[in-house]
Amino acid sequence: MEAVLQTRGLLSLPPNPTRARSLLNPSQGLKQRLFASKPLGLNGLSLSYKRAPTVVAKPNGLCPKGNNFICKAEAAAAAASDGQPLFGETEQPKFLGMELVTLKKIIPLGLMFFCILFNYTILRDTKDVLVVTAKGSSAEIIPFLKTWVNLPMAIGFMLLYTKLANVLSKKALFYTVIVPFIAFFGAFGFLLYPLSNYIHPEALADKLLAVLGPRFLGPLAILRIWSFCLFYVMAELWGSVVISVLFWGFANQITTVDEAKRFYPLFGLGANVALIFSGRTVKYFSNLRKNLGPGVDGWAISLKGMMSIVVLMGLAICFLYWWVNKFVPLPTRSKKKKEKPKMGTMESLKFLVSSRYIRDLAALVVAYGISINLVEVTWKSKLKAQFPSPNEYSSFMGDFSTATGIATFTMMLLSQFIFDKYGWGVAAKITPTVLLLTGVGFFSLILFGDPLGPSLAKFGITPLLAAVYVGAMQNIFSKSAKYSLFDPCKEMAYIPLDEDTKVKGKAAIDVVCNPLGKSGGALIQQFMILTFGSLANSTPYLGGILLVIVLAWLAAANSLNAQFTELRREEELEKEMERAAVKIPIVSESGSGSLAGGSSLNPASGDSTGSSSETSTPSNI
Repeated sequence: MEAVLQTRGLLSLPPNPTRARSLLNPSQGLKQRLFASKPLGLNGLSLSYKRAPTVVAKPNGLCPKGNNFICKAEAAAAAASDGQPLFGETEQPKFLGMELVTLKKIIPLGLMFFCILFNYTILRDTKDVLVVTAKGSSAEIIPFLKTWVNLPMAIGFMLLYTKLANVLSKKALFYTVIVPFIAFFGAFGFLLYPLSNYIHPEALADKLLAVLGPRFLGPLAILRIWSFCLFYVMAELWGSVVISVLFWGFANQITTVDEAKRFYPLFGLGANVALIFSGRTVKYFSNLRKNLGPGVDGWAISLKGMMSIVVLMGLAICFLYWWVNKFVPLPTRSKKKKEKPKMGTMESLKFLVSSRYIRDLAALVVAYGISINLVEVTWKSKLKAQFPSPNEYSSFMGDFSTATGIATFTMMLLSQFIFDKYGWGVAAKITPTVLLLTGVGFFSLILFGDPLGPSLAKFGITPLLAAVYVGAMQNIFSKSAKYSLFDPCKEMAYIPLDEDTKVKGKAAIDVVCNPLGKSGGALIQQFMILTFGSLANSTPYLGGILLVIVLAWLAAANSLNAQFTELRREEELEKEMERAAVKIPIVSESGSGSLAGGSSLNPASGDSTGSSSETSTPSNI
């Protein structure tokens, strides 16, 4: 078939299309891709070009001599304009409107998130009961524990993780990190806690307390109940490492941005069903101790049951990770991303600090940690005063987790609408706004609780109980906004980054910045207590600090939104160029189906079958 593409971009064909059509080999894939489309014309020859500007050609012809392919982006766009797959692509099978390969990703990821958050809820509630209600300890231990124990261990883990990321594969790294967590929690329930009376240096702690005075109760409590504090830190690291680094890192590895926008908020639906059920599990084991006879350590029995569940869920996580790696293909990423070389620990930290994008992400995580800590520790001190026994404390925490799951589930249903309607930027700003409003209400009730006492008494509650309930509402709303909007926004921000920045950036931000934010809030509280004498006296100043931090949080979210949008635009452009680079063969007129050659297609050249006297004048379409 003789054809030319004139410089104005219009397709030209010879005047006898019937003969040209008869020469096309029906088995050629190009006929199916480019000429099997909707409007049929010229005695059955169909064209997929609906818009004239879709095809742009050079005056010299389509292909240089010896090259039988064209790589024009416009040609690929034209092939896809009718909804047809690109050359060499096959349409994926679908179920309920979704591709099967997508379902094979989303369902296991949802189950993984379910198991991880189920464990985290049990561990989070248990760690608070252990360190707050233990003999010789109180809620005042938490700021010291987060600052002087949790933060150093998190930094140490990040350094170790960075080293391991350079030498291990992603699969080996996942198992190397998660298996020690599973082993520790199993050992704590069946070994460390039953031996706690023998391994805790209570006599030494009593002597030091008598010498140093009661103001050192918090630091000495860390020594007194060191195994409980180790459990506390491991439970905190489960949230930072297993949820943020392992799960979200794996999810970012196997999903695209479009899939993330659609399904990341929905991951939390299954996860918050887990939050509801795990809250009921904690409640069940808390009430179980009431039915035991005297002299029986009911808390030890409860721990064994809950830690057994944690171990089983951990093994299920490992199985799901193995299954996805075995049966789910990885998505195609842009190959034009700059590959970062392997770097040492200090080089990695310097690289991450030099990135404005990573700094803004770190600001979001640190701001959340400081803000939630400013109100959470104060709330837990009120909670300990209202529910002094471990039984009551743990039972209330079970109800609290269930309420958090229900609220978060509701927010998850709204989150996809928020992402679709308003985009990443608005979704990222909702969490700081919610935390600011609820935090102001909580601090206001503490400051003006006494004048409100007579009014609250009419409803049968005391100012202390009202503060506990309002603080619980503050935590519920803040955490539900975090799980449904803040976490998906944070994880989406990693996807456009190159692999090296993604892996090391997540390790630095999620493992270090998360506890750094909590430790920063704890340091602020310690400074305020030492300066103003008590937590109650420092409450107005804490409220002012909360306002400043949330405003800085909103500014970082604005900056990150602009950078994220630009990276997404660049990635989409690169992916489109790579898709357009699929080489599309040009079918010649020869009966053998060979490709057209020559630097140009001369409309006056003779037919290759031997009709040298026959020429054709092109007709413009």
